[in-house]
Amino acid sequence: MSQIHPYLTFEGNCREAMTFYQECLGGELQLMTFEGTPGADQMPDEKLQLIMHADIRNDMLVLMASDNSGVGPELVNGNTFNLSLNCDTEEEAEDYFEALSEGGHTIMPLAVQFWNAKFGILVDKFGFNWMVNHDYGPQEG
Repeated sequence: MSQIHPYLTFEGNCREAMTFYQECLGGELQLMTFEGTPGADQMPDEKLQLIMHADIRNDMLVLMASDNSGVGPELVNGNTFNLSLNCDTEEEAEDYFEALSEGGHTIMPLAVQFWNAKFGILVDKFGFNWMVNHDYGPQEG
């Protein structure tokens, strides 16, 4: 079953914020920095310890976040929040991405990523940011 999760973007304090949210909400916190990822060699050293992806999961919620890598637009109040649509199948991800893109524009085309997922980012015709994702299982991808 597909699910939608909030995805927050921070300006360098993602680790601090997600640690705070974990203390408040409970659950398991996972953090991944930019260091060691493809493209890290093109980033300034001071950005390598920023958070590329974080999530808190418990029985009732999933909250995801990252620091702004500087690749996308400047963060302003209103673009620090995305809807992350996590799909059960690759076909479902493709269908949702195509449908949500109609009248909007693509930020990052839907494509296979190094973390073993098909992932893309778009802005819909109403100005809302969507992240569409399908995680491949051990036999997929």
